[in-house]
Amino acid sequence: MSGLLHDRLRHQALCASTFRTPSEVVVWMGAVQAQDYPGASWALALRTHGGLTQAAVDEALATGAIVRTHVLRPTWHFVAPADLRWMLALTAPGIRRQLHACDARLELDARLYARASRVFVRALEGGATRTRAELAVALAGAKIAASGQRLAHLVMDAELSGLICSGPRRGAQFTYGLVDERVPPAPALSREDALTTLAARYFHSHGPATAHDFAWWSGLTLGDARKGAALAGVDQLLLAAPPAPDRAAGAHFLLPNYDEYFIAYRHRDAVLDPSRARNVGVFTSAEYPHQIVLHGRVAGSWRRETSTAAAAVTLKPYGDVSTRETRGLHAAARAFGRFLGLPCTVRH
Repeated sequence: MSGLLHDRLRHQALCASTFRTPSEVVVWMGAVQAQDYPGASWALALRTHGGLTQAAVDEALATGAIVRTHVLRPTWHFVAPADLRWMLALTAPGIRRQLHACDARLELDARLYARASRVFVRALEGGATRTRAELAVALAGAKIAASGQRLAHLVMDAELSGLICSGPRRGAQFTYGLVDERVPPAPALSREDALTTLAARYFHSHGPATAHDFAWWSGLTLGDARKGAALAGVDQLLLAAPPAPDRAAGAHFLLPNYDEYFIAYRHRDAVLDPSRARNVGVFTSAEYPHQIVLHGRVAGSWRRETSTAAAAVTLKPYGDVSTRETRGLHAAARAFGRFLGLPCTVRH
């Protein structure tokens, strides 16, 4: 197969990957969107060779081999520990500008953010980890009212400051720990070096793409995105406007919601019929949350159902699916079951 879809599938490590660990995938991708943790975990597994499991992703998060935090656009991403501090220094100012409009409504200001950060340090120092609810209790003890969006912004500000990040999961709940206790020191980068590094990571793992795509993915201004691409000396084959969609034969996937294959681009017509989306990469509520990909294009949706004993995948293609394509999707569902460590049935 050839063309845009072939190149993107290959660069995104969805085809012929040699990666075996979550951290290898995250380093290559630069960052992986991760607000839906089960979906993002499956996204990592799809980009490895050798049968990565959910348990292995959980272990990587627990040990700090990967970090889940707010670092690009104002949502969660997986990043590599060595990249956390320089990436935050580059992107946090822009994220804060986006969030500033909410501060007055939530009665938040720099002084209150600083008070909350001191509370978080006291609650987490010495290697402790706390859930968001437990951090809210600590804030209440310091007479800081925090719930809902107000709590979310207080915690996010501490993440953007490089103060706290993900700790091990406690059952189904996420915890937070102190960055300085969970993330080893790493050399700081100048702003130009950070721009260069982030641009190189993005275009080599997501290209062909445009500067507009990179600006969307990173949250940087278009000017900074163009500067980063220039500093990185990005090959023009990677920095390219998408041509007309082609057919990437044999590329059959069950991709999770928010997968980098489509969420990482400002314009997605090459892989997605625009009539199937509303806003930016948000699919209509009548469809299932995850995406079927056939021949490199989104060709339907699917949902997952899991219990302690079994898993099920329900498929909803947009049109007719050939026998060969059906076999490919059933194989993908079996791989999903192996990832979970559960038998997996397919429903149509």
